[in-house]
Parts: sequence; structure tokens; C-alpha cells
Amino acid sequence: MPSSDNVRWGILGPGGIASRLMLDAGRGSNFSVVAAGSRNLDRAKEFASRFGIVRAHGSYEALLADPEVDAVYIGVPNSLHHPMTLMALAAGKHVLCEKPYSRHPEQVMEAFDAAEAAGLLLMEAFMWRHSPQTRRFIELLPEVGEPVSIRATFSFDLANTSDVRLEPALEGGALMDVGCYSVSGSRLVAGAEPVRVFGEQTLGRSGVDERFSGMLRFPSGLVAEIVAGFTSVERSLEVVGTRGTLLSRDPWLSQLGGIELNGRAEPVVPDDAYRLEMENLSAAILGRGQPLLGRADALGQARTIDALYLSAASGEAVSLDG
Repeated sequence: MPSSDNVRWGILGPGGIASRLMLDAGRGSNFSVVAAGSRNLDRAKEFASRFGIVRAHGSYEALLADPEVDAVYIGVPNSLHHPMTLMALAAGKHVLCEKPYSRHPEQVMEAFDAAEAAGLLLMEAFMWRHSPQTRRFIELLPEVGEPVSIRATFSFDLANTSDVRLEPALEGGALMDVGCYSVSGSRLVAGAEPVRVFGEQTLGRSGVDERFSGMLRFPSGLVAEIVAGFTSVERSLEVVGTRGTLLSRDPWLSQLGGIELNGRAEPVVPDDAYRLEMENLSAAILGRGQPLLGRADALGQARTIDALYLSAASGEAVSLDG
């Protein structure tokens, strides 16, 4: 059990995203990272040494059996998110699982059911939702009046042809890797779940979508355009409303620029969103708040992503139930 003011975390899967997570973790106000686990002990030891973590485990099972670990961050490839989360919950650990949790709605429901039954917390790690830039964007949203259209983009140049994000068996692809941010941003702005989607994908040699474009229609009639890809650099979330335009130039990583309201720059004090998401879930574990993201958001993500892939495969729009 965590102490009254500190949650002890373990890192399951010490890869690139976990390395980014750790950059500001030392400033955590209510948590500490005490262990790292990999299928390769040398890799776990190197990661632990690099970030001053006291214990390294040579298997995921060993990390989950560590009695000094209260919660785990899961940073393995997409296809392993669900089985690793179920293993962690069965071991009595709270879970922060890297996005996207899954494109399969039934897996989301199974995981949150398991967490609830065990009295544990589970959160999908959409770190961008915790950033000051996102908070300020939502505060400014009423200034543009009723939203008329949304455009959300996230793409980058993926030069490494052996990257796991190009592996179909690991559930790679542009929509899963970065398009999920565009889906998340569109859903946040709309304040609702889409009722119909249409998707178009460009498949690469490996068989995954290297570029994905889609349209999401919401109950009010509002339509969002999403773009994701591995062949260009785009990162933006733009809302056109009846009274103006709100643009976040890099809502996902907060690196390329800030927020503009009707062309006027809006100040934002930056902070590390990865640390903030861990502080948020740690506070909830300590009984001092609620996770920012829960079952409903993860389920909305999975349903939308799954419908977009179904649409791209069929060439037809797909309606979502309820």
C-alpha cells in the first residue's frame, strides 16, 4: 500500500516513451519511481541507472511481484497494452497505460471491469490532456462561440523502417500512434461522441496505415477533420466558431508554438504533462481526487478508432451505436 503522501511506481517497458516520461518525474510531488522491469535485465538495469531508479527486474512478472511497487506505467507496444494491464491488475497494481489503450472496445470494458472489481485505478495515458496548454485552450473555447468545424492534425516523419509503429502484429499505424490524439482532441472540443465516421488510409509496405484522414460527425451536426501520418510534420488543433477561431499550434507536445485566439497569441505557462498525468493518478490513488480520464473516455476512443478502421477498409461511412 502507498504511504499517506507518496505512490511508488514501477516502469513496465523501459523504451523511448518511458524515457520521456522519466525526464521530469524526479519533481513529482506525490510519487516516486522505484523500479523498472524489462524482458531483458541489462536493459532494465541501464534504464534504472540512467534515471536513478533503485531496482531493476529482468521480467515483467518480477516487476509486478515487487511488493514495494504500488502502481505501474505500461509503455510496451500497442498489442501488449491489454494483456499487460490485466496482469498488472491481477497483481494488485494500479495502472497508467500508454495510449492508445486499445482499438477494441470490448478490451477497454474488460480492463475497467477488472480494475473496478479489484478496487484499483486504471487510466489511459493521454498526457496532452493534462498540459497547461490544453487547460487554457478549453478555457478559451467559449470565446469563439458555437463551434462550426474542427481540424485536428498530428503527423511526423518516421524514417526508421524497422520501427515497431510499422508492425501490423503490434497494432502499429498512423491512426493508432498519432491519430488517436486527433480523435481525442476532436472529442474533447465537441463534448460528445461521434455518431458517424468516415476514414481513408494509405497503406505502407508493411501493411499498416502510414497516413490516415477521417471525418467525425457529432450529434449536433458538428464535423471534425482528423489527419495522421508518418510522412510530414503537422501538429495542430483548430476550432472555427460563430464568433472566431481558436488555434493550438502544438496541442499534443507543446513544442512548436502556443495558442492563438483570432490571431492573437495567448500566454501559457508550460509544465511537463507527463509528470502532471502521474501526479493526477497518484492523487487519485491517495484518495485526493479523481483520474482526469476514465472508462468513458477510453471507451469513446476505442469505439471511434475501430469505426474509422472499419470505414477505411469498407470505403463507406460507419455509424456508431449510442
